[in-house]
Parts: sequence; structure tokens; C-alpha cells
Amino acid sequence: MKKIIVTLACALIAPLAFAQTSRTTTEQTTTATQPTTTTATTTTYTAGTVTTYEPSKTIVVKSGEGPVSFALGTAARIVNGAGNVVTSALKPGHHVRVYYTGTGETRVVHHVVVED
Repeated sequence: MKKIIVTLACALIAPLAFAQTSRTTTEQTTTATQPTTTTATTTTYTAGTVTTYEPSKTIVVKSGEGPVSFALGTAARIVNGAGNVVTSALKPGHHVRVYYTGTGETRVVHHVVVED
């Protein structure tokens, strides 16, 4: 009887001796975020009289500062005072208001309002 009890005890304990232990690892990851860069764009305007106009290229306006040259980008719109697109070409002598971004040689037109 003693032999049977010892055999049963060994049979019950053996699986526990050979069982694998589980290990839980926790990994902490820290990510650095890039600082946010905000760029503000200011739209300025110049009013004056058209002296030179090359569609899709440049417009030169004579204002109180003298002749000012602007680059016409592909997105530049030419509109009248009501906001409707003007389909006819600008001619020297038209009174306009040119809205642009940039300064000096890097003035890029956003839109031109014909005031005639």
C-alpha cells in the first residue's frame, strides 16, 4: 500500500516538476514627437495701373511706389469687382488691385481684381 501511495504521489508531482514557467516581459517604448512648424503666409495687395501684362507670366503695375513686377502663377485668377472671372486680357491702363504673397523679386500673384 505504501508503494502505491508513493507511486501516485510521484505521478502527481512529476508534471509540476517538468512544467515550464511562463515569463511576462514588459517593454516600455518612448517616442519623441517632432516639433510642429507653423508657417504663416500673408497676402498683401498693391493697387495701380497695368503697364505690362504677359498672360501666365508677369504683370507690371505702376503704383505709388513706382512700377512693381509680379510673377503670375498657374493658380492666379483675374476677376472683376464682383468676383467673376475676367476672360479678356488685361491691357495697359486698366486699374487693378494685385493680391500677392512674398516680397521683392519673389512676389507671386494670388489674384488680380480689375477695378474698371
